[in-house]
Amino acid sequence: MSYTIDRTFAGEAFDTIVERTRSALSDNGFGVLTEIDVSATMKKKIDKDVPPYLILGACNPNMAYQAIGIEPKIGAMLPCNVIVRETGNDVTVSAVDPAASMQAIDNEKLHSVAGEVRGMLEKVVQAI
Repeated sequence: MSYTIDRTFAGEAFDTIVERTRSALSDNGFGVLTEIDVSATMKKKIDKDVPPYLILGACNPNMAYQAIGIEPKIGAMLPCNVIVRETGNDVTVSAVDPAASMQAIDNEKLHSVAGEVRGMLEKVVQAI
């Protein structure tokens, strides 16, 4: 089972896909809580060059509230990360598959919520 929901954009500009990803997240009820510029961090911390790579920590407050109510420690696995990365001449967006990441937790109610969030993230990726 794949642990991400992926889509590649041939010949698109990185910044364009980042903005389209932000818009798709917002349009589908997600906010971006965290942002990590992996490329800049690697250059600053270990002087290594990495192609453009951005991690967006996305959260749908209603779904997060439900999940925390069902499984209080689930916050250790939140927010849902969405990455935008340059892949050669293309840009790839990958969103975490919450259904896959929650398999280790023995809680059917949580699995149901994770499935809903997965569907929401699939819509986000397709809307980019």
